[in-house]
Parts: sequence; C-alpha cells; structure tokens
Amino acid sequence: MALLESAIGGIAVTVLETTFKAGGAVAGQIKGAYNETQAKQKALEAAQNYVQRYDQRHCQVKVMPGLMKEPLPLEDIYTAVKLLDDESIQYFAAVDDLEATYRAKGRRSFGSSESPRQDGIQVANAEQYLMVLGGPGIGKSTFLRKIGLEALRRNGQIQRGCIPVLIELKELRDETIDLKQKIAAEFATCGFPEAEAFTEASLAQGKLLVLLDGLDEVPTQNLNRVVEHIEKFVDAHSTNAFVASCRTAAYRGSHGTFFKRFTDVTLAEFDDEQIEQFIRRWFRSDLDLESGTVDKYWDLLQKDENKATKELAQTPLLLTFLCLIYDRQQILPTQRSTLYGQALDILLSEWSAQKRLEHDPIYEGFHPGLEKVLLAQIAYESFEQDQLFFLKDDITWRIGEFLADTLDAPKHLDGAAVLRAIERQQGILVERATNIYSFSHLTLQEYLTAFHIKEEGLEAELIAHHLTDKRWREVFLLVAGLMGNKAIEFLTAIEATAHTYIEMYPKLISLIRWAKTSTTDSREQFNPIAKRATAIALASSITSAIAIDRARALASNSDSDRVLAIDRASTLASALNNDRVLAIALATDSDSAIAIAIDRAIDRATAIALANSIASILAIDSDSSITTDIALAIDRALASAIAINSCFAAILSNPKFSELPNQLERMARTVPAQDAPGSSWQNWANELETLWLDALCLSREDLISDRKEAEALQSYLYATELLLRCKAAAIRIPKQAWAELEDRLLTYSSSRKGTR
Repeated sequence: MALLESAIGGIAVTVLETTFKAGGAVAGQIKGAYNETQAKQKALEAAQNYVQRYDQRHCQVKVMPGLMKEPLPLEDIYTAVKLLDDESIQYFAAVDDLEATYRAKGRRSFGSSESPRQDGIQVANAEQYLMVLGGPGIGKSTFLRKIGLEALRRNGQIQRGCIPVLIELKELRDETIDLKQKIAAEFATCGFPEAEAFTEASLAQGKLLVLLDGLDEVPTQNLNRVVEHIEKFVDAHSTNAFVASCRTAAYRGSHGTFFKRFTDVTLAEFDDEQIEQFIRRWFRSDLDLESGTVDKYWDLLQKDENKATKELAQTPLLLTFLCLIYDRQQILPTQRSTLYGQALDILLSEWSAQKRLEHDPIYEGFHPGLEKVLLAQIAYESFEQDQLFFLKDDITWRIGEFLADTLDAPKHLDGAAVLRAIERQQGILVERATNIYSFSHLTLQEYLTAFHIKEEGLEAELIAHHLTDKRWREVFLLVAGLMGNKAIEFLTAIEATAHTYIEMYPKLISLIRWAKTSTTDSREQFNPIAKRATAIALASSITSAIAIDRARALASNSDSDRVLAIDRASTLASALNNDRVLAIALATDSDSAIAIAIDRAIDRATAIALANSIASILAIDSDSSITTDIALAIDRALASAIAINSCFAAILSNPKFSELPNQLERMARTVPAQDAPGSSWQNWANELETLWLDALCLSREDLISDRKEAEALQSYLYATELLLRCKAAAIRIPKQAWAELEDRLLTYSSSRKGTR
C-alpha cells in the first residue's frame, strides 16, 4: 500500500503539471473539458489507475508455468543488475587469447568477470538514451519494468519526474506504425483526461520515460520500419527519456547501427553476490526463514560437485528454474542429466514459446529435436579437441556438413543462416568476439557432449581415452544419467579399465589385497569400500613420510646428493598425498559416516610422521637450526598419535592395534636428548617407523617407492571414485548387479586381468 500511495502521489504531480503547463490547442482540449477541480480529480484517478495497471501488467513475474503456479511480485524477487559498457566486449580478440583468458580465470564462466561493472539503475538514471543488451533470459525485460517502477515512485531511484510508458515492441505487427498512438492508448485505458492531448503535452514537456522492450521480438518483416519509426520519434521528442532492450546477437547482427543516439550497455551475468541475493529474495517465507532454506541452498551450490549447476545460475532465467526445482524437492537432483536437459529445453523452445515470439522462418523445417542433435555434434567435436571457442567459419562449415548429411534436414538451409538463427533465437551459441563463438554455458556444452556420446554409442571410446581426464568428469556423470537401464554396463566398463591401471605393478596389487584383508573382519559396520579406501589412505600417508625419512637417512654427506635424494622423495610424497586425498574422497563417497573417523585418524597418523621426520632431521644434522623445542614437539606429536587406536581399531582388523597406545607411550619416554648423537636419533626414528609398520602388518618392502606406482594408484583411485559418482548420477541401477560390482571395488583378482 505504501508503494501504491507513493507512486500515485508522484505520478499525480507530474500529470497535474503537464496538464496545466500545456499550451496552445493542446491546452484548450485539456482545460476546456474540465474545470481545475475536476482536472485535479481526474488526474488523481488516472494516476491511481495507471499505477495499478502498471503493477498488474508489468510487475507480476511468472515464468515456466508448468513449475510456477502463481506469479510473484517483481519487487519481491528483483535483484539489482550490473551493466558492462560496450568497450568491455572483446571485439577483436583471437581464439587462443580467449581460451587462455578463460582457463586462467579458473572458474566456470565465459562472462567478462574482470570488466568493470556498473549499477544498472544508476546508469538508467544518468543516461537519457539507453540501449540494454543481453542474451535470452538474462533479465532485460525485468530490468525495464523495474526502471518504470522506480520512475513511478515519488522518491524512487529514477529521479526524472517522468511518467514511464512501457511498450512491448513485439506488438508492432501492422504495416502502419504509430508509437505516439500506442502511448496514448496506454493513457486512455487508465482514464487519463483527453489521452491524445495529454500525450502531446507530455512529449512536448519531456515528461515521458518511454521503455521500448524487445527490439529483437519485432516481426522480421516489420523490423526496418519499426527501427526507422523509433529513430524519427526519438529525434522529434528528444527532451524525453528512452530505454530500449534487445538481444545482443540481433542488435550486433546485420543492423549494427540501431539507434545512434543511444548508449549501449550489456547486462552482465549474475556474480556470486547477485545469485545469493536472488536466492534470499526468493526464499523469504516464514517457513523458509525458520528452516534456514537460503543457507542450505547456498551452501549446496558452493560445493565442488555443484559447480556446473551453479554456472547455470549466472543466467537469471535458469536461476529461477533452479529455485523452483529446489523449492519442490529441497535438494538438487543427483541426476544432473535430467536437470540440464530441462534447462536446455527452456532455451531451445519453452522460453520463446512463453514469450509468444515469432519463430525465424528457418525453424519451419529445422525442429528442436534436429537442432539438439546438431548442437550435440558441435559440442562433442569441440570438446574432443579441447576447444571452448571456435571460429565462425568453422562452425558454419560444421553446420553445413551436418545439414548435407541429414536425411530430413531442409535442403534450402545454409550454415550461416542456421547459426544466425540459433544465436538470435535462443542464445545457446554466443559470439564472444568478432567471428568467435562459444556455447552460452560450459555446462550445456558438457551436457550436449554427453548426449552425443550416448546417442552415437561412444561410451567405450570415452572410457578408453578420457577416464582419468578431469576435464571430462562432468561428461562422465551426465553420460551415466543418460544411459537409463544400461548405466550398469557403463559402470562395469569403468571398473574394468580402472583395474588395468594397477595390474602392471605388484606393489599396488599387494596394497589393494592388504586393504581388503586388513579390514574384512573389523568390528565397525562401515561400507566395505569405505574401510578399504581408509586403509589405503592411511598407508599412503605413512609411506609419504617414510619416503622422505629414508631419503634423508640414505643420502651421503654431500649436500647436493642429499638435496637430490630429498627432492625425488618429495615428488613421490606429493604423488602419495594425492593418492591419500583421493582415497579419503572415495571412502567418504562410499559411507559419509566414516568421514569424521578418517579425518581424525589421518591427522594422528600425520602426527606420528611429524615425530619421525623431526628425528630423521636430527639424525643427519645434529646442529640443525630448528627453533622449536624438539622434545616438546615430539612429545605433542606422540600424545596426539596415541589416540589413534580409537579411530582405526574400528576400521582395521589387525589385533596389534590394541597394543599401539602402550608402545607409543614407551616411545615418548625414550626420546633422545636434543644434543644426542645422530645415530641415537636415527635408531629412535627407525624404531618408531617399525612400530607403525608392524601395527599395520606392512613391511618396508610393501611400501610404494616409485613415482610411477604412486601415479598409477592415483589413476586407479580416481577412476573408482568417479565410478561411485556415476552410480549416484544414474537414473536406474539393478540392485543385484550393483551389489556384485560394489563387492569387487578396491579388490584385485587375477581372473579379471586384461578384461575390459
């Protein structure tokens, strides 16, 4: 109500000023019809009707009717937009430069994240003639409606003293175009006194803020006439303010000189701050506030496994879709293939249909199903070549080849026309610099790549060439979701290939077998895979520390030899640390309940390694300039490690673990003096190392000592962890088939050697 009263008060003043400042014949028409009291009453009534009508027509948001049952007030969900000036567009960048810039950013966004961003409303308030550009669903129409709403308010952010009039340009279908008549019709509907005369007076006094929404939505046959008419109208009424909107591709296409007076700005995709603000405005009910819905949803989007989903949220239309999905389920579906498929369909067809846009004539024969197959082929071929950006000539040629080789493709189409239509109509392909394109979202390119793999039966090639390539990780998850009932075959093929990574390395085979035997009879009812992965993580952590200690102990007195040996050991330790991280992730994926135990256990294993490391340093160099109190540091490390029994005894079945606390306490009492000979320290370190290995039932010969072994283990663990993720992403997995496959994970059988 406060908003309504403020708006009515503001516009009523403008209406009255316009009415009584009108001159000549116009003044006669307005003033002759009513006396001053009647005119004021009419102005107040008209202002009230106008505000209510603007609110009803332009400030109620409802998109995707299948998901959104009721409209929401614009004010409730509007998120402040940010604009990029036209100079931020990289018109003449090279493909390699764009690729390098994208990869250097380290984030999933093709947008100009480093370009200066300006507050949208501030720019709209400062510029008399403004052209707002952006892709489909980026929020251009919403922004124009918000500008109008702020102009209506007496103390709004648009301080022009103007009456906003929003014209949807897609309605200009007739051969005769009269923008002044369209404006007068808006006033007449709301009961303005002598609407046509009032329009004349308002334009003459510069009292209108004309919002021209959707230049790209003008029917093709009328576009040139509409552009010419608007330019002449702006010139004739140049004291008024004008804001227009258009899809970037349509504006920069064959008509690069639209509206010469206007300042061009581009709506920036949402950054993290805007995404969070939008979510907070969307989930603002009492129940949501009580349940902490916003924080739960935002934290979910921040997780690494949801980076691809969050990338879609940079487009307001798709963020709305994601909020609707989360509102229904209170989770993000693990079956991303379904989610991303729906997002793609929104851009391919649903959004244009909801806006009642006239389709490009190309689409009379080029249906969405065929277009999806084309886009999928382009996505796959580009992704296979590690190509995120591609030249216009290249993509035009690919489209032409596809059309020539497709039986039901219209023969009259050419590649350039199809590219232009896709770019303008849906924005799935976007021109990032002059004649250089990319997909609008990396997530959509990954989904389309997965779609092509599934449709063409390329799963075996995918596994053979890209199983351990992290760039393809999301594609694997999406393929698993698209495979339907055949997903188990996909998972089985991944398992077979992962098996080949370790079959050449006897130590790795021994490690995998040890992990199984050492956890088989443990008392804790964790998932067997989780227990085996934890054992591998622990072994990797200890092996890493021992590798460096050995290098120090075995190196000669030569500083250069020692540095070289330790450098090699550090490389091995780094690879083993990667193994440990992957094993922990694998264990957590298998059984989330084990996560806390793992963290505590590995920390304490590291504490033992710390004690061992300090001892080894002093064994080599008794004059080492270690500033810490050595005895105190070792004492603390061992005290922490003594508690390890409670963490690992539940996971490992080795009875020697029950003896570990007493043995460690004994070691703590026998720490050499800091000035003791190096041999004393080395003996103590060796004894601690032996104690630890005995507790694990491992020998020094069992430990990984080669970087290639560590990297092979890393590949094996990564592939196994990815398999578990693919299982979660799949739509359906037969229970018995999964039980059999799960039982084989992180185990080794020679009967599977060489199978794929």
